[in-house]
Amino acid sequence: MERFICIHGHFYQPPRENPWLEEVEIDDSASPYHDWNERINAECYTPNSASRLLGGGGRIIDIVNNYTRISFNFGPTLLSWMEIHAPQAYAAILQADDRSKEMRSGHGNALAQIYNHLIMPLAPSRDKHTQIAWGIADFVHRFKRPPEGMWLSETAVDLESLDILAGVGIKFCILAPHQAAKAKRIRAARWADVHEGQIDTTRAYRCSLPSGRRMSIFFYNGAISLAVAFEGLLNKGEEFTTRLMAGFKDHGQGNQLLSIATDGESYGHHHKFGDMALAYALHRIEEGPVKLTNYGEYLEKNPPLYEVQIVENTSWSCPHGLERWRADCGCNSGAHPEWRQQWRAPLRRALDWLRDEIMPLFEEKGREYLQDPWAARDAYVEVILDRSEQKRTGFLDGHARRPLTEAETTTVMGLLELERQVMLMFTSCGWFFDDISGVETVQILRYAARAMQLAEKLFDRSFENHFREIIAEAKSNLSEYRDGESVYGALVKPAGVDFQRVAAHYAISSLMKEYDEITSIYCYL
Repeated sequence: MERFICIHGHFYQPPRENPWLEEVEIDDSASPYHDWNERINAECYTPNSASRLLGGGGRIIDIVNNYTRISFNFGPTLLSWMEIHAPQAYAAILQADDRSKEMRSGHGNALAQIYNHLIMPLAPSRDKHTQIAWGIADFVHRFKRPPEGMWLSETAVDLESLDILAGVGIKFCILAPHQAAKAKRIRAARWADVHEGQIDTTRAYRCSLPSGRRMSIFFYNGAISLAVAFEGLLNKGEEFTTRLMAGFKDHGQGNQLLSIATDGESYGHHHKFGDMALAYALHRIEEGPVKLTNYGEYLEKNPPLYEVQIVENTSWSCPHGLERWRADCGCNSGAHPEWRQQWRAPLRRALDWLRDEIMPLFEEKGREYLQDPWAARDAYVEVILDRSEQKRTGFLDGHARRPLTEAETTTVMGLLELERQVMLMFTSCGWFFDDISGVETVQILRYAARAMQLAEKLFDRSFENHFREIIAEAKSNLSEYRDGESVYGALVKPAGVDFQRVAAHYAISSLMKEYDEITSIYCYL
């Protein structure tokens, strides 16, 4: 019997760009850094690409790239920021995946991720398809290979999402132990109830899906993952190593996999010097009888002998299922225990209403110009990744019903940009924290405002008044904001711009930075 360890880091930050400027603005709360992306990169993403490995007496004995030896996923919207603003760390991440393929039997450490971290079970089927398509396309664009596994935002899961993943070639995903309902050995008749976290996390499982497809699932070790995130296990590399090595079952048949999964920001941002504790643990593990691996390699060498039924509509960070993203379930950051999150339900209702109003209008108008508006939306990620004239022309050649005029091209690009904003406004962080006036919630409201601006011009119809009526029901915990309508007026509308303000922004900023070409400025107003 062999023993293996796989440490997975979910590296993610919500998109922070002003939807009108496509630039991250200064955020004083991240001081002394320009914004939170920059701060977390300095504290976590860059240190993990060149972490100090300490030996006896606290001497530095090596500088190591942790990404070469852990499983990881990075949010696509975060990588798009890093590519421009943190190019050295970005390059180190890509290089680590290349190196890991050499070390792990051809299986890279990197996993893909749902594009902008929306909660999949709460999304309509069309959005699930697009989120997966965009996540895969972004991954292939950066890592130059198809992904084997995909990270579900908040590990929020339902069978339809797994079925869509399996249908496009994704082999596995990672879930929390409490998301397993029943398990049994393949071909055995009797299922065992494991719904309260009793699942054996040291093996891979097969999950049968409604279409007849199958998905492999790994369940991470909940106790050790929790200790890394919240119990200070990264304070000492020796204690981290010891806890990992003690995580195997004393008795058992066959090979065992000890895997943990946490926010990647634990390793340096949430826990100072956490990257060094990780580097030390990886080094010590490599010296012993236990082998490091990643999920793809382990799955190839140890195909599932057991199958599992999942608990649908659950997640890793809300014990109430998915309620953190639609209800006042009691989950919050803990910073203000007296605050309530009654605002979550009206916020979800307002955004659902806006999406459901726009979708048929997009389809109807899109069919005037596009062979299949939804296929075009799925492929629009090609343009998002490369805004060049050549890429845009090639995209339209493949999807337009006929050659388009300049005005028609602007309309089509506006329709697809509208759909991007509609999906961005469901980024999960908008519901996660304590108040509707929080920066994450304001950000998704800005995406909604940008979507309404585009929709009004495209469809000659106003959406904002009814939207504001719905979010007026979302009560803030802060008297200065009162409710979502007040937050919208005070914090969202002032961020919006028109063409003149966009031009002024770039004219002024060009005095301090140089733009490669005029096509780096794009806007569909």
